[in-house]
Amino acid sequence: MRVLLIGANGYIGRFVADRLLADPAVQLTALGRGDDADVRFDLATGSPGALTRFLDAVHPGVVVNCAGTTRGGARDLTRHNTVAVATVCEALRRSGCGARLVQIGCSAEYGPSQPNSSTAEDAVPRPGGPYGVSKLAATELVLGSGLDAVVLRVFSPAGPGTPAGSPLGRLAEAMRRAMQSGDGELKLGGLGVQRDFVDVRDVARAVHAASLSAAQGVINIGSGRAVRLRDAAAVLARVAGYGGALQELDGPPGAHASHGGHGGHVGHIAHTPHLRPAIGHPRGESDPHAASVAFPYPDGCGSWQQADVRTARDRLGWRPRINLEESLADIWMEAACRI
Repeated sequence: MRVLLIGANGYIGRFVADRLLADPAVQLTALGRGDDADVRFDLATGSPGALTRFLDAVHPGVVVNCAGTTRGGARDLTRHNTVAVATVCEALRRSGCGARLVQIGCSAEYGPSQPNSSTAEDAVPRPGGPYGVSKLAATELVLGSGLDAVVLRVFSPAGPGTPAGSPLGRLAEAMRRAMQSGDGELKLGGLGVQRDFVDVRDVARAVHAASLSAAQGVINIGSGRAVRLRDAAAVLARVAGYGGALQELDGPPGAHASHGGHGGHVGHIAHTPHLRPAIGHPRGESDPHAASVAFPYPDGCGSWQQADVRTARDRLGWRPRINLEESLADIWMEAACRI
């Protein structure tokens, strides 16, 4: 099976590439903007015609699109997350390759959900910011394209390679700084939010499974369990061996209403110019022994997200395998290397 992977250098794309390369039946070609891509092509500026010619030459059986951005204003988000997907869909429609499309979506497309509920694929999407809107528009383009296509709506990816700017990445960095400077107290804000974390390696397994399946439409990829960020912080402190106190601060007013993703792929976090959440602020003069942090979760999804993952189980034969403690241990190992 010949697979064309778009966005192989991204957070999720790197693990998808590893997973596909481990399958001896897969012939993988990477397309992207970087010099190390097999073929250099910028979806945000390239024409559908140029991509069609490449598809006809390579003739893939599956196209996996992991490309996109979590940062920037509405214009950049639209260009990289929506227009780029329109280019892929149009090129596939024009091409004679007949390839199946696996598109990486995001839980930010759903927006806020009711506490203690699980969000299924038939929920009405109400994204809370420009990132979620741009990803939802891409999903609608894929679903309306008439192609053999599936959208994997990924909840909050975690594990090795977690971006330093994501909530878990900032949490690990704050803890690293506290340990390095000998702080006996770490002040953390916004720890009451609950998110469905899924290991990025499990996400890659889901992409592999979707590539081989005939499933279409939207499929949630998550753990099926919401975890409070303060509980994740406690686990991270345990695996890091941090013996200091974790003191919770209240998030600033309106923090839940700011836009963003990940998260994504919490990996999916887009930052607004008026709110720059930063775990691990430099210590203030008024509190020389504590690291203080701001509200860490501006993803437009409110206080709760939890995936209903029954469709992934039934249609892909996929279940998450890696627990959050292992994901956090890997995040910490990478943060600790910076000490």
